Amino acid sequence: MAYFDYGAAAELFPGRQRTKMMAAVTYMRFAAAAEAIRYAVEEIPANSFLGTFLEVNEERFDCNGIRRLYDSAEYPLPRQPAAIRDRLLSVRRAS
Repeated sequence: MAYFDYGAAAELFPGRQRTKMMAAVTYMRFAAAAEAIRYAVEEIPANSFLGTFLEVNEERFDCNGIRRLYDSAEYPLPRQPAAIRDRLLSVRRAS
């Protein structure tokens, strides 16, 4: 992967919710891309994460690209393994 600036400002565009029972997740701006990536992977509900995209320095990353950035050895923030495990289980159930 080419160099990615985890400190650059970022915009996060969550996917649409499929049910009205869940709280709405809306567009957000972050001072650092690393924070946006952490929020997307660890906080956004699994059904919304699938349609989420991140824009950094006029480059867009879909949910798979966000996941690759999060899994990268260069990712600067600590990861939360329990949150990730729960997300993976819920994504598999939703599929």
